[in-house]
Amino acid sequence: MSKRKNPSDTDNLNGDFCDFLMELAEYEKNVSRNIHKYNAYKKAASVLASHHKRIESGEEAKKLNGIGEKIAKKIEEFLQTGKLKKLENIHEDEEAQAINLLTRISGIGPVKAAELVREGIKTIEDLRKNHEKLTHHQMVGLKYFEDFEAKIPRTEIEEIEKKLKGLINKLDPEFTVTICGSYRRGKKESGDIDALITHPSVKTSDGKKKNKEHEKLLKKLVDGLKGLVTDTISLGDTKFMGVCRLSEDLPARRLDIRLIPCEQYYCAILYFTGSDVFNKSMRAHALEHGFTLNEYSLRPIGSTGVPGEPVPLSSEEEIFEYIDYPFKKPEERSV
Repeated sequence: MSKRKNPSDTDNLNGDFCDFLMELAEYEKNVSRNIHKYNAYKKAASVLASHHKRIESGEEAKKLNGIGEKIAKKIEEFLQTGKLKKLENIHEDEEAQAINLLTRISGIGPVKAAELVREGIKTIEDLRKNHEKLTHHQMVGLKYFEDFEAKIPRTEIEEIEKKLKGLINKLDPEFTVTICGSYRRGKKESGDIDALITHPSVKTSDGKKKNKEHEKLLKKLVDGLKGLVTDTISLGDTKFMGVCRLSEDLPARRLDIRLIPCEQYYCAILYFTGSDVFNKSMRAHALEHGFTLNEYSLRPIGSTGVPGEPVPLSSEEEIFEYIDYPFKKPEERSV
């Protein structure tokens, strides 16, 4: 299981429960391919990670929103025995372990991992001997496997942010850059770096010509990051996926850059800051108050039930105001 996907951190009083729930989640996603169970385990782990006290029984866990009977029983079993029978069975299943390992490589999904395992490729070493079976993205993921597994300390992201903003500002001071995800939520470590960028000239796309302009702008922007960006995984009209590195003696880090139209920027910042659980609760609240909210826009729902034109926004706070939701600072959103 990839530790960097675990919502637990050093302040988490229920970290051991989160560890086994996230391991079960990865198993359901990668081996059983049961997305419903994957989401249930992941949500339970997020809820426990943000709970203010140590859970002492399955019954206590069940009182939390997002933890049902079955997960509560697993927590009780773990508290009573210090282990979990289902997890022990998974650990003894060589094929399941191999699939889980291979899906930890950036670009390798459950289907590709299962295909590789059927061909007898079960370890990172096996994969390095059969690299011709991989796409460009998967090759980059394999090249930096150990680096990508390591968490990124907050201080390092701060340095990357400074360098990123400095290089982009040199290109054009009108660019706005925000690093989102767990970093914006104030966490001490992150799994990767997700940067959202906008510019007054970037408007909502209205055809292929506009997309081409966006693509050119993003390419120019990425070209200006030489010295920080070391590898490109993919470059589209609005999204760059790649690798960055502050210096040779530091690990390589996954970097995603999204070019966002300025009228969508605040909804995008809200969405990509997360957490997933916080986003879901905010979307549900928006619906109750007559709006639809997603990463692109906030729209009022008319009497016919059809969403109207997007609400113009000049800040993230305005989204909270429109839907009558108490404002939460980014560091208060890790629920």
